[in-house]
Amino acid sequence: MTDTAADRHGQDTRWKAIAEQALGDGAITAASGKPRWAICQRIDDPDVERARAQIADDLAKGATGLALVFDGAPNAFGYGLPGTPQALGRILEDVPLDRIYLRLDVHPASRAMADWLVGSLGKGNIDPSRLNLSFGIDPAATFAGTGRLRMTIEALQASMPQSLAYFFAMDVPGILLEADGRVLHNAGATEAQELGAMLASAAAHLRLFQEARQALVYAAPHIGFAVGVDDDSLASAAKIKALRLLWARLQESFSISPTPTEVHAETSMRIVGRQDLSGNVARNAAAVFGAAAGGADSIAVLPHTIAHGLPEGNARRIARNLQMLVAQEQADLPGVDELVEDFCQQGWAEFQRIEQEGGILPSLKAGHIQNRVKTAASQRRTIPETQQNADAAASVATLAAERHPAPTDGVVFCEALHPLFFDGSVETVAQE
Repeated sequence: MTDTAADRHGQDTRWKAIAEQALGDGAITAASGKPRWAICQRIDDPDVERARAQIADDLAKGATGLALVFDGAPNAFGYGLPGTPQALGRILEDVPLDRIYLRLDVHPASRAMADWLVGSLGKGNIDPSRLNLSFGIDPAATFAGTGRLRMTIEALQASMPQSLAYFFAMDVPGILLEADGRVLHNAGATEAQELGAMLASAAAHLRLFQEARQALVYAAPHIGFAVGVDDDSLASAAKIKALRLLWARLQESFSISPTPTEVHAETSMRIVGRQDLSGNVARNAAAVFGAAAGGADSIAVLPHTIAHGLPEGNARRIARNLQMLVAQEQADLPGVDELVEDFCQQGWAEFQRIEQEGGILPSLKAGHIQNRVKTAASQRRTIPETQQNADAAASVATLAAERHPAPTDGVVFCEALHPLFFDGSVETVAQE
């Protein structure tokens, strides 16, 4: 694998150039080389009417997907849409659902939200076969990110098969269950730890389908993945490629032929700093490039000001423009195949370790996964003080919105994993 100082300098220069272009005032339109992925914008404003205006602006100016992030979600970072049927219905008014990718981000009430969305779709004249949906149901990601479950693990596992059977009876399209590695990634996990946890979640999903008496060959395509991507473009691309190979291997272990892998990528909170805002944009560009090179099906960018509060229109525009600019890049990533092989071996070993610990939920409950992630996070490089203080942001424009502390109700608890910032500090709303 080649990783010379000249290579790294060339990459840094390219990302900085893209950052400077994205930071410009003008709108950027997609080039003739249209992105192969859905340009997905996060919708996380607690003010529903402002969120509706954001959606209209995003779809008019290049976004081809929406990620609805609700209050209390592990990746809402203290904000998020109101978690009510009324808010969901209002948000989706006038949205051309048959022409975009729509995902409900993983949330403690994902199951209820999926019901609301299905009910909303039933009221319209929409052909389900034309929809591209992800319902974002992943109990493990919710457990890891919030530190709680609202029912026991046994009760959850007993109730899910009936819920899944209901969805199959409704012939709902798209991704129903997701294996989401972003919580672990943002907390500092290695690529292997993130891969292993996603495989363990996917294996648990397959077993739920078996309990629901659904043929796995038809059920497996309804399982998707969400990954975090950082400014190590090579590692991000290799991780996504390794995930596809590992998902195929996992399906074969369940005696079914491999199905396509649907991967949503979101840029990492751990590459966002409270200072050096232009550096945040450059690191986001590198992350998007890695996701694109790895073949992600949809990509969302955390706006570069998110460490300061709820991002406003300019930061959201830059997040959208970055994807259009990176789509014009044609750079290669030498050495990715060797790294894919390493990640496959390490990720499968982590998956087997979690299975030996009883599966993803019992391992989280016992704190095994958290302990390994914290060890990995502590070994990450520290940011030099000179870089931490660069381009200090004295005043950053954000939207007026109150941050909500993480909910505390539940019947089963574990140690929650919190995102790291680029400067090494920990983001936890509960501390505020």
